[in-house]
Amino acid sequence: MKGIQIKEYVKGPEDLKVIDLPTPTPKPDEYLIAIHASATNFFDLLQIRGKYQHQPPFPWVAGSEFSGVVLKAPSSLPNGRTPKFKEGDKVFGASQGGYATHIVSTEERLRPMPDGWSFMDAAGLFVTGPTSYAGLVVRAGIKKGDWVLIHAAAGGVGLAAVQIAKAYGATVIATAGNQHKMDVARSFGADYAIDYRQSDWPERVKKLTPKGRGVDIVYDPVGLIAQSMKCTAWNGRLLVIGFAAGDIEKLATNRVLLKNVSVVGLHWGMYATNEPEMVEKVWDGLFKLMSEGSYKGTVYTDKEYVGLESVPAALKALGGRDTWGKVVVKVPQEGQSKI
Repeated sequence: MKGIQIKEYVKGPEDLKVIDLPTPTPKPDEYLIAIHASATNFFDLLQIRGKYQHQPPFPWVAGSEFSGVVLKAPSSLPNGRTPKFKEGDKVFGASQGGYATHIVSTEERLRPMPDGWSFMDAAGLFVTGPTSYAGLVVRAGIKKGDWVLIHAAAGGVGLAAVQIAKAYGATVIATAGNQHKMDVARSFGADYAIDYRQSDWPERVKKLTPKGRGVDIVYDPVGLIAQSMKCTAWNGRLLVIGFAAGDIEKLATNRVLLKNVSVVGLHWGMYATNEPEMVEKVWDGLFKLMSEGSYKGTVYTDKEYVGLESVPAALKALGGRDTWGKVVVKVPQEGQSKI
């Protein structure tokens, strides 16, 4: 197979190289999958530099999210279970080694390709979709009539959140860093869009809400909770999703008390360990939205990235925050056209 192997940490994506590697041999409880598309993530950039919380022992293949076709199903699963997928099934998931033509994965890291979805769309679904669904539905209890403020709304989790909020009957105010990204957020269903580089954005958000009462839910993958409290309604719920801006905020807790708000965290990656029964409920909810047509893929389409050789350029674009949605690389298999 071909893949991007890390033998030592690199300064940046421009140092990544595609090489020939042995195709991995799956363990008895693993699937072997031919990758057709690989999605990029900010944590990939951290991992190749040695700055992520999960660093595999050298050497390892970079990347995580992917979609593809099952080449070999497990021969033995715990408790005599029958494998969910068979040879030829289309799947998506996330496992170490997504920047390659082949990958091995256990069953809990895979999901069936949604009906009507392309490999490109499905490759970027495994992380963003459930993060936004669990945040808005499970943690914030979103309901019809809510006003929802979504920061970095043109990003991967942001566009997922916009669609989920609209599917639940909410009014969405999106923030983004430039006009193009605001237009993208609107194209995915946001009712309003505001540039958060303008210092008066909290006042502008508040003015949009009925009688200026503020928003019911704040979805924040950036690190804008303190400022967002200025435009949050009584009984508001503020979701801490991440810190894309780089700084981890400190909050004045007296303001949490005075506005009667809840500040709620989401660590989706730990649900499999601490609350595994919720994982299936979240995926069931997401697949329902997809089958209804109210949730679609969020692949960045301003530029196309084809072949593993284009992974460095895709990661560089992602890191430069020039993109929207999910930046996905098409991975042609042997005998396939690169077009």
